[in-house]
Amino acid sequence: MPCYAIDGVIPVVSPEAYVHPTAVLIGDVIIETGVYIGPLASLRADFGRIHVMQDANIQDGCIVHGFPNCVTLIEERGHVGHGAILHGCRVGKNALIGMNSVILDLADIGENSIIGANSLVKTKDIIPANVLAMGSPAKVSRNLSEQELHWKNQGTDEYITLTKRSIHSLVEVAPLTEQFAMRKTYKDFQSTHQIKPK
Repeated sequence: MPCYAIDGVIPVVSPEAYVHPTAVLIGDVIIETGVYIGPLASLRADFGRIHVMQDANIQDGCIVHGFPNCVTLIEERGHVGHGAILHGCRVGKNALIGMNSVILDLADIGENSIIGANSLVKTKDIIPANVLAMGSPAKVSRNLSEQELHWKNQGTDEYITLTKRSIHSLVEVAPLTEQFAMRKTYKDFQSTHQIKPK
């Protein structure tokens, strides 16, 4: 993975985390056990610390940047969807940030809450726990149901499993030039590991 020190500050990555080789870590970044950092994610901690806590995930193409003199924090089981931008904010335990959402400086996303896709959480906004918020600017829509919380937890569990799969089996290869009958598919993996399709 491209990993850079700045002013002598070196990122810290647990050996039980997975950071894709195309992701970039700069400066005061801390990645805990079980974390998944997806392809082309950028975590740039040259102003303030970025701390990604246990079993959280930051998916493909996300940008995380620190605000001066603060910690950008993704707490345990935080789930940051594809293309999201986090800037100097806190994502609470087990919260989900929808794809392409933007969370601005000093915003605080409450535990178990979900920010809908393409939403903008304004500077210093506080989203309480256990709610769905969406829009630009994001507004609380309603409380989350038990079914929605269960759905969110299942999605995060899949990323925790993906972390382990990636550590053990993801390797760079040359592509095959054609499809053939004995080529393995994801369906083969599902049947071997008793994974039910959605």
